[in-house]
Amino acid sequence: MHRFRLRIPLSIFVFLMLILLSGVGFGQTKIRTDIAIPDIPGYITLKCDFHNHTVFSDGYVWPTVRAEEAWHEGLDAFAITDHVEYQYFSADIPVQLNRSFDLAQAAALELNLLAVKGAEITRKMPPGHINAVFIRDVVPLNTSDYRDAVKAAKDQGGFVFWNHPTFPHPEGKAIWSTEIEELFAKGWLNGVEVVNSTHYCPEAHQWCLDKKLTMLGNSDVHDPMAIEYGIHNREHRPMTLVFVRERSLEGIREALFSRRTAVFWEDRLIGEEQYLRSIFNASVRVLNPRLGMTGKGVALLQVRNRSDVDFELEADGEMDGFSFPREITLLKGKTVLLRIARKNGAPRIATAQKIDLPYRVKNLLVAPVKGLTVVLGADIEE
Repeated sequence: MHRFRLRIPLSIFVFLMLILLSGVGFGQTKIRTDIAIPDIPGYITLKCDFHNHTVFSDGYVWPTVRAEEAWHEGLDAFAITDHVEYQYFSADIPVQLNRSFDLAQAAALELNLLAVKGAEITRKMPPGHINAVFIRDVVPLNTSDYRDAVKAAKDQGGFVFWNHPTFPHPEGKAIWSTEIEELFAKGWLNGVEVVNSTHYCPEAHQWCLDKKLTMLGNSDVHDPMAIEYGIHNREHRPMTLVFVRERSLEGIREALFSRRTAVFWEDRLIGEEQYLRSIFNASVRVLNPRLGMTGKGVALLQVRNRSDVDFELEADGEMDGFSFPREITLLKGKTVLLRIARKNGAPRIATAQKIDLPYRVKNLLVAPVKGLTVVLGADIEE
């Protein structure tokens, strides 16, 4: 599933891209934009995209470009998942099912990126499109029966997930079909794309929670990344956050099978509560946990957000004797002041008192339409 793309011959496209690149400093020093999402207790947070296409199926870039894009945008790992059955440029490029990864991997090694070998099993709905990553050889997946293709991936130790569950369903519905249930019952389905490109699927989010499947968010990029996403306007591709014990391919594979992931999409984080809470706690710090209230009954709480995610908070209850902001945004990389005031008629504080400001983080989704509950705590005295 991807955005609308103008179909033009590959040779013309390459010619136009060379002209474009020649005008924007091609060959000059390249810059990486790191993404500040902190590690969580016991794990390293890696930024990954497990769904990328190249000219070896129906993408519009050479495989090495996918590595350069991933490095530029601050990713730690990416997968090449060209279609097994569909090579749009076969008249220009010989069909070599393993070649795109080999080219991308060589570029990734130079950039200190982790490149994951994968493929997309592309069938009509049901079952739809299925990605297999951490495989060794794509060729055995090129079979007429999708079950045999999935089994071939599993026989190689592959991690298999369902792509964009609403597509290619003719009505754009996410349906847990009998075909998907069969793969799940056999243990052949390990995860689902909760986010694909610009689309969030709440049904997939709930399936992952209920059926203990791994949540993924991927770009499914076909065009150059700067065309599909407004990179220069600080728009970023969707990505899967993987919480690994070690920064290695095996570390990522183990974490995927253990379901230690979350999705970073636009200005949202999507995932299980334990991981989103860990990210929030690692990102947000109260700088002055001991507050002195002025004679007018006002105190200012300073809250620092060291991540690259704006946390959108709304009050999730009241606090006896005090008023506090009902809505705040903890801006990325900024410190925000929260005004806490003694309510009219409330008694003065005789001794230091612990306060917990109850909030719900609207853009940290622990379930469809359910934000993460948090508290911002401090000791206050007059």
